[in-house]
Amino acid sequence: MKVAIIGAGSLGQSIAKGLVKNKVVSSLYLTKRNPNTIVGFENYNEVILTSDNKEAIKNSDILIFAVQPRHLKIILEDSKDLLQKEQLIISVITGFSIDKIEAIVGSDKYIIRSMPNTAASVGQSMTCLSPNEKGKEKVAIAKTIFNSLGTSMQIPEEQLQAATVICASGIAFWMRLIRATTQGAIQLGFEAHEAHELAMQTCFGAASLLKESGNHPEAEIDRVTTPGGCTIEGLNEMEHRGLSSSLIKGINASFEKINQIKN
Repeated sequence: MKVAIIGAGSLGQSIAKGLVKNKVVSSLYLTKRNPNTIVGFENYNEVILTSDNKEAIKNSDILIFAVQPRHLKIILEDSKDLLQKEQLIISVITGFSIDKIEAIVGSDKYIIRSMPNTAASVGQSMTCLSPNEKGKEKVAIAKTIFNSLGTSMQIPEEQLQAATVICASGIAFWMRLIRATTQGAIQLGFEAHEAHELAMQTCFGAASLLKESGNHPEAEIDRVTTPGGCTIEGLNEMEHRGLSSSLIKGINASFEKINQIKN
C-alpha cells in the first residue's frame, strides 16, 4: 500500500509506527510543517518525511488526514484538484463530518472517518470506522490497515463521538486507573518501578482474560472473590466511594464536551 499521513502529530505518528512495524506499506509519506520534528523513522527506507502535502497526495493511494479540524478544510480545498478517482480518503479528525468532507471533495470520493487511539503504535488500537456510501466499497482496505494496528469495528457515523470518548479518551482513563493502582501498591510497600509493573501487567491480564474467554467482567470477578475475603472487601469499599459512578460520570462528561465540537 502507498499511504500518506497528512499531519504527523502524536496520533499520526502512532499510526505510522504501527504501519511500518507490521510492514503493510510499500511507501509511507509523513507530512508536517516541520518534518525535522518527526523522529523514530530514520531506519525505514519506505518512509518519506516532507512538509509538502501535495507531494504526498500525488504519490499515495490511501490518504490518512490527522490534522487539527480547523486545518482540514484548508488542506482539502487546496488539494482537491489533485485527488484521484480511486484514492481512499480516511479522516481521523474529531468533529469534521463526512458531509463536510463531501461538500469540499465531492460525494463520489471514497471517504471513511476513523477513530483509532495512540495504542496503534504498539498494535493494540481499538479503531472505529464509518464510511460514506461510496466508501463502503473500500471498508475492507481500511480494516486491513487498522487491524494491523489492533482491532477495528464499523459503526454508524452518529456513534463516532461516543466511540471517541470510549476508545481515544479511554486510553487516558485507563492510564489514570493504572496510576492509582501503582500509588496504592507503593503505599503497601513496593518500590515505584515494582508497583508500576504489578499494576500494568495485572491490567493487561484482566483485559486478556475477558478477550480470550468472552466472559462478562462479573464472571471473572466471581472467580477471584471469596466469601468474607479481601477482594470483595476492597471492591465494596471502592463502590461505596463511587468508583463505578465516577467512571460513568466521567465518560458522560467527556461525551457532553465532545458534542460541543460542531460536526
